[in-house]
Amino acid sequence: MTPEETAFWRPPASGLTALILAGSRGPGDPLAVYAGVSHKALIEVDGIPMIERVVAALAAVAGITRIVISIELPELIAALPGIQAAANGIPIEVLKSAASPSRSVGEALDHRGTPLLVTTADHALLQAEWVGYFLDRIPADADAAAALANKAAILEAVPHTARTYLRFADDHYSGCNLFLFATPAAAGAVRFWREVEAERKRPWRMLHRLGLVFALRYAIGQLPLSAAITRLGELSGTCAAVVKMPFGRAAVDVDKPADLDLVRRLLAQDRLKNQA
Repeated sequence: MTPEETAFWRPPASGLTALILAGSRGPGDPLAVYAGVSHKALIEVDGIPMIERVVAALAAVAGITRIVISIELPELIAALPGIQAAANGIPIEVLKSAASPSRSVGEALDHRGTPLLVTTADHALLQAEWVGYFLDRIPADADAAAALANKAAILEAVPHTARTYLRFADDHYSGCNLFLFATPAAAGAVRFWREVEAERKRPWRMLHRLGLVFALRYAIGQLPLSAAITRLGELSGTCAAVVKMPFGRAAVDVDKPADLDLVRRLLAQDRLKNQA
C-alpha cells in the first residue's frame, strides 16, 4: 500500500451505512404545501420523489451496503412503489426520526454505530460521484468530516443562486449536506451539534463557548477555515476535517420554493441536453 493510499479514510470491509435525514417541519410544511404533497421528502423532481433520488445516488456508491432513512412517518417510505428499485438490492431500514436532526443522527449512531455517512432527503441533485469524491478525500485520522463547496464553484455551476455562506478569511463556503461520522469519537461532534441547536435562540451563549476572540475573528472575516475546524474539533473532542468539493451543485438543496423551482429547472435542462 502506498503512502497516498494510507493517507485517506477507507470504508471497512463490512461496508458503510448511509443515513438519510428525511424529517419535515411538521404539518403544514411550507415547501410540501407549495409542492402539493403531504411530506417534503415526497416532492417529485423531474418525475421522481426526492427521497428516491437520494436513495438511488447512495446505492450507486461503492462500499455502501445499507441505507437507513430517518423520518417521522415511516409508513410513507413503505408506501413508495419505487423505493426498492431505487435501492438496487441494498437493504433499506427506516427509523422514526427524533425531535431534531442532531438527535436523529445520535439515535442512528446508537443503533448502527460508525462509520455512518449522513445526507438529507432534500439533496435532490445528489450524485454518486460527489459522494465518492467526498469519501475518498477524508483524512485517515478524522473522527468526523463534512463537505463544503466554495462560492466560486457554486456560482460557476449555478449562477445567481442564493445560498448561505460561511465567511472565512481564505474563502466563502457553503455546506453540501454530506457528513461522515467515522469513529465512535464522532459522538462528541453530535453532542456539540445538539448544543448548537439548543442555543440557536441564545447565540450569546454559543459565542461565549466558542471564545470571544474566535467569534470576533470570524465576524470580521479574519478567521481561516483551518482554524475554525481546529477549534470545533477542540470543542467537540474530535479530530474534525472538511473536504472541499469541486462540484458547485453539491451545495444546492431544496429548502424553500425557490430552491425547488431551481432544481426542477436544472434537471429539465440536463434531460434536454442528454436527449440532444
